Amino acid sequence: METVLQLPESEDPCTIKEVVEALRKEKLFPRHESKNWGDWIHFEGYRTVISIESMRGLTSSATVEHAEDDGDELTPAIFRAFGRLNWIGIGEDGEFPLD
Repeated sequence: METVLQLPESEDPCTIKEVVEALRKEKLFPRHESKNWGDWIHFEGYRTVISIESMRGLTSSATVEHAEDDGDELTPAIFRAFGRLNWIGIGEDGEFPLD
């Protein structure tokens, strides 16, 4: 399953460093990996990953690729971290707050 996260157009892009720090504040252990084809955030002990669209270290869009066997505590923590940065979720029923 995937969940798209993005900043509203009224917000300035944030840095990937800000995203990683927000995830750390949720007691997660993110590892940022930058590849030629995109940026990824992995979590120690989990298979869920976040792919981040970035340009020169700035981002306003990401996709959480949820692993079904990761339990129920990771996704809410990810959503809280992105919500702290004023991001919103995009689901089948439209936009939803992440707080």
